[in-house]
Amino acid sequence: MEPHPAHARRRDRRRRRVRALVAAVLVAGLTAACGVRLETPPPSEPVPDALEVVRRTAVADALVIAEQAETVVAMARKKGVRTELERIAAASRQQATELGGVYDSGLEARAPTASPEVSGSADPVTAADVAHTLADAAARSRSAASTAPDGPLARLLASVGASQTVSATRLARLTGADAPAPVTPQIPVPATPGTGEAEGEGEGEADGASTQNPADGEDPEPSPSGGQTPEGLSAADLSALIAGEDAAGFALRQRAAMAEGNRRERLLARSDVHVARGEAWAVLAGTAGTDQDPRRVAYDVPAPGEQGDRALVRALEEGLAVDYASLVATSAPGTRAVLVELLVEAALTVDAWNGPPTAFPGLPELADG
Repeated sequence: MEPHPAHARRRDRRRRRVRALVAAVLVAGLTAACGVRLETPPPSEPVPDALEVVRRTAVADALVIAEQAETVVAMARKKGVRTELERIAAASRQQATELGGVYDSGLEARAPTASPEVSGSADPVTAADVAHTLADAAARSRSAASTAPDGPLARLLASVGASQTVSATRLARLTGADAPAPVTPQIPVPATPGTGEAEGEGEGEADGASTQNPADGEDPEPSPSGGQTPEGLSAADLSALIAGEDAAGFALRQRAAMAEGNRRERLLARSDVHVARGEAWAVLAGTAGTDQDPRRVAYDVPAPGEQGDRALVRALEEGLAVDYASLVATSAPGTRAVLVELLVEAALTVDAWNGPPTAFPGLPELADG
């Protein structure tokens, strides 16, 4: 159903307002309020390079989200929405701090940070607006993570983008806002010898593709971030990915054999995703079916009494998220989009299996608390 024209215009105004806020926060960091001195010209602000602009944009996004969430939380009537907004605000401020905060040149006081409500605006910010702001910021963070030339910053941006995607999804679920676009990573397939074209492009991973919310069992269109083969991955990196994905698939298949009904179906569906990814990475590495193939017939699986189904899924996904976040830092910029999306998708799966959201998925050294 098409949105009502008035609603569409209101959303467009809000999104323009958010873009203006991000720009205002950036300007506050890029410029300083310097007093006029007749005897000497005022000191000039250093010109930021491209990487610094990326960092400042991510900080500005996080601060705008935090300010919006803090403003809306006082007006939220539902306890669940208030709790989620408070968590989002706290996580966003943690992310802004970890990203380095607003740049301070020391050239006297900066202009104050923009308020999340523009003077004269007829439309107050709502929880649904925060969800849209999160989705937009997540897209920027993930795109920047894919291309940033600095590996550690790319890893941090990928984690922040994953957190923002989860938060946008959770808040959309609570408010009825549009959820972010589905994230369906596509592991590249090697080129067919002599053709330069990918063999069976779109197959393999498509059969085991996960969804934006794996609990819903939907099958959305894949996102366009696959295709590019990550560069900079060693043979050991690829071997670890192959074994890690295959082991996760084995563990979930074993657990599914002891389950019934919908629980069994969910476990089997997630098992298929990981087995397919293990195969896709093995094919890409050129080790599938060779003596160098690290996959095994069986792996150690925790006993049923040691972990419940949800805890097992979360532990497996969190482990893979750490692996993919690490590889984002070591792979070549411009080629790591699929690694970023695999991290994001793992974080979404943890949320779908009732795992607690975190400000930094895949970064255990920054674990909350």
